[in-house]
Amino acid sequence: MWKEENNALERTYEFKTFVAAIAFMVNAAMYIDQMNHHPEWMNVYNKVIVKLQSHDAGNTVTEKDRELAKVLDKVYEEVMAK
Repeated sequence: MWKEENNALERTYEFKTFVAAIAFMVNAAMYIDQMNHHPEWMNVYNKVIVKLQSHDAGNTVTEKDRELAKVLDKVYEEVMAK
């Protein structure tokens, strides 16, 4: 689940394998680019750690961050269903 702290939304997604974690990032990239709202994220083996905040709004959480969080959750569900 997403946590809001330190003016950011944060979540760690966990996958069965490294390949599934990378598939999540690749599949999410298309939506991220379309939204023109890029997360700070990192992959460590089967985990993807995501931090969302709007730098152009003074490094705070905005509606764009909340929308992207929903999109990422949907992509996660799709990857986990495979």
